[in-house]
Amino acid sequence: MSEKTIERPTTDEAALAKEIEAEEKAAARQASLLKDGWADLRKRPMFLVTAFVIVCLLALAIAPSLFTSRSPFSDGFCQLQNSMNGPSSGHLFGFDVQGCDIYTRTVYGTRNSIVVGVVTTIATTLIGGLLGMLAGLVGGWLDALLSRITEVFSALPLIIGGLLIMSIWRTGDVWSVSFIMAILGWPQVFRIMRGEVISNKYNDYVMAARALGAGSGRIAFRHILPNTLAPVIVITTMNLGVYIAAEAALSYLGIGIQYPNISWGLMISDAQDRFLTSPHALLFPAGALSLTVLAFIMLGDVVRDAFDPKMR
Repeated sequence: MSEKTIERPTTDEAALAKEIEAEEKAAARQASLLKDGWADLRKRPMFLVTAFVIVCLLALAIAPSLFTSRSPFSDGFCQLQNSMNGPSSGHLFGFDVQGCDIYTRTVYGTRNSIVVGVVTTIATTLIGGLLGMLAGLVGGWLDALLSRITEVFSALPLIIGGLLIMSIWRTGDVWSVSFIMAILGWPQVFRIMRGEVISNKYNDYVMAARALGAGSGRIAFRHILPNTLAPVIVITTMNLGVYIAAEAALSYLGIGIQYPNISWGLMISDAQDRFLTSPHALLFPAGALSLTVLAFIMLGDVVRDAFDPKMR
């Protein structure tokens, strides 16, 4: 009577099956979270309103010539005889102290504000995200060192730090302002990414991948990173508005973007002394700045409420 041999999976095969199952569960959980969050986001009226405002702002930044036939950089754009004249049919926002059309300058000023906000947000996300992932994965002395460096930068507020650095490095262009704010703004993203990595690196699917000999790069970018993006996306969306406001504050104080570049902060600074007699020169650029900052911050709030399971 012949005996039938029963083949049993080897240890490596069982571990591989366990890793695959854990990966599938993690991917399904992440996909479900994103799908439910996006479905919830589209139902929120505030998301639709803020998204519409941001799309309009992006259109102004990309193609300002579509919204005004004048150029603030053309000869004869500013006429002193029009200084501080109020709004009229041909000049909706009136003129500033130098006789320049405020509507045109406000439209063209959108580009610098959006560029500073986007560039600074991308830079802080890359710097803080990569360093935070490195600190969370490696741990030990490297985590302690990066955490101490982060504390040093965190102790210097964004505006005060910008004042100190820009008072020495007075280039006054969009890229220098973005670079300085990126240097001062990355610690917040670092702390969030580090905390998320530490909380995820001991999950079952990560331990299974490590047991099978997966490299640190594979574990970091395939297993951990997708599960840490949601809180980073939320905070970077809100920070974009904060950086736009910070640029305007530095320009208002005279050490941010400088002439001949256009900044809403510069326009507000020029109009502050004549607010009582010509309030239009201050109200329109200030209104554009407030609307832009509010749109990005409220978008961040809506995204947080939609994608954070604790807020459901």
